[in-house]
Amino acid sequence: MAVIKSAHSDFNELLRSKAQAVTYILQRLLAEHGYIEQPLKQALWYTLTAPGKRIRSVLLLWCCELISGQTNRNAEIAAAAVEMVHTYSLVHDDLPAMDNDDFRRGQPTCHKAFGEATAILTGDALLTLAFEILAKKIDEPTIAVKLISQLAEAAGPAGMIAGQMADLKAEKKTGSKKILQYIHTNKTAKMFRCAAAMGAICGGATARQLTCLYEYGLKIGLGFQIADDILDVCASSEQLGKTAGKDQKASKVTYPAMLGMEKSIQLATRLAEEAAAVLKPFGPKADMLRQLAFALLQRSK
Repeated sequence: MAVIKSAHSDFNELLRSKAQAVTYILQRLLAEHGYIEQPLKQALWYTLTAPGKRIRSVLLLWCCELISGQTNRNAEIAAAAVEMVHTYSLVHDDLPAMDNDDFRRGQPTCHKAFGEATAILTGDALLTLAFEILAKKIDEPTIAVKLISQLAEAAGPAGMIAGQMADLKAEKKTGSKKILQYIHTNKTAKMFRCAAAMGAICGGATARQLTCLYEYGLKIGLGFQIADDILDVCASSEQLGKTAGKDQKASKVTYPAMLGMEKSIQLATRLAEEAAAVLKPFGPKADMLRQLAFALLQRSK
């Protein structure tokens, strides 16, 4: 994919550093948790500490920093919860009944490493653990309720699950732009919007600030998915850390299949530009988020 807009030379390093911080938070929370049966505990460590990009959780932390000037403990807990829900979705998405994939994040998928039954329970555990830590570890009940509401709505039957269901129904069928947008708005973009909103809530955002970041998250989420669709066509399995070309093999409704490669890149670019424009009220303080909008289109995995 062509470079769309260059970022500061240290941006990728800042992104990696923030992602590593999320990994440390996840490790600490797992270590603090009570007794967990084996091999479930091993599977949780295996999936949560795999070398993921942590884009959603980093987005949450950066949105909190934009509003309050720093990351706080509530944002760290919320970031971990978002990462748990995202990881659960990958574990279940890779199952034989779903996408039936053998690799994820550069290693065998959970069901390949631990068996299908343990993988199902691992996904279940991650999903419920996310809400447990929000309920128990957020320091203000009103903030906890807001965060739980945001995450439940984005991940549930009116969000990610709706997108996954529509994605399955659309396989091997002639899709439409309306169906395509519905799938990816729900399956991917709403979780980005949720992460941005949760970060804003943790930072104490005003209603106007929350609305801005809500819109920003939705736009970069759609841009991220378009880039993902393009990478599935252009990148190798080694680059992606998962099986390349599986969308075409499964006859999925994707942006390149529907719009072609050139128009897909143009749409992704426009969404990044619109996302950056939404941040205008924040001024230069939002430069990190502006860079993120374009960096998501330049990634190779």
